[in-house]
Amino acid sequence: MGRAFEFRKERKFKRWAGMAKTFTRIGREIALAVKSGGANPDYNPRLRMAIQNAKAANMPKSNVENAIKKAAGKDAENFQEVIYEGYGPHGVAILVETATDNPTRTVANVRMYFDRGGGALGVSGSVSYMFNRKGVFKAKAEDHDWEELELELIDAGLEELSFDEDEVILYTDFSDFGSMQKALDERGIDTTSAQLEWIPTMTKKLQDDEVEQLIKLIDRLEEDDDVLNVFHTMDMAE
Repeated sequence: MGRAFEFRKERKFKRWAGMAKTFTRIGREIALAVKSGGANPDYNPRLRMAIQNAKAANMPKSNVENAIKKAAGKDAENFQEVIYEGYGPHGVAILVETATDNPTRTVANVRMYFDRGGGALGVSGSVSYMFNRKGVFKAKAEDHDWEELELELIDAGLEELSFDEDEVILYTDFSDFGSMQKALDERGIDTTSAQLEWIPTMTKKLQDDEVEQLIKLIDRLEEDDDVLNVFHTMDMAE
């Protein structure tokens, strides 16, 4: 198996590694959700998503409630959602999702990571055309009859269903995220992850030594507290 495949497996476990950093990022996701759609999760699919991810990361319920209350209060921190685009080494396109209260600081840091990692930060629109934004839901595969559910969930916007070891992965269009979330809730399906992700429409295969260079850049980006997610066009297949 190639290094890119190993990297994909590592990210399944690294996604929620480092409890303090994870809780910080989830808190920012909650703040952005409340800012965009209010503090009531019944009417805010994005907030429901953040709460579900907090639960999957074992974030205490009191922390979640405090984060929502803080985000809805008059003294809430003014986080902004900013997406940066650029190229990593070997021409791999990269999208960086951030939540920041200081865009000047964040763009300076992101630019530094790209420069030091052998890439270059681009302008808005320079690589986003290579991605489609999708709703991505993950659940335990063993708990349900997915062959039957696949037919039912098409009406809720299901575009694709795939399996990865013990998980099932459901893909929807960005606009169908809320309806899919509701359909899963109604059927008692607990998701282990629910995200809006940028899925590449084209990928680039790298040699193992080239993969190592790209991983170093991605790691630097992901270690920054302002960064929520990093998406790229590296081929992650075996």
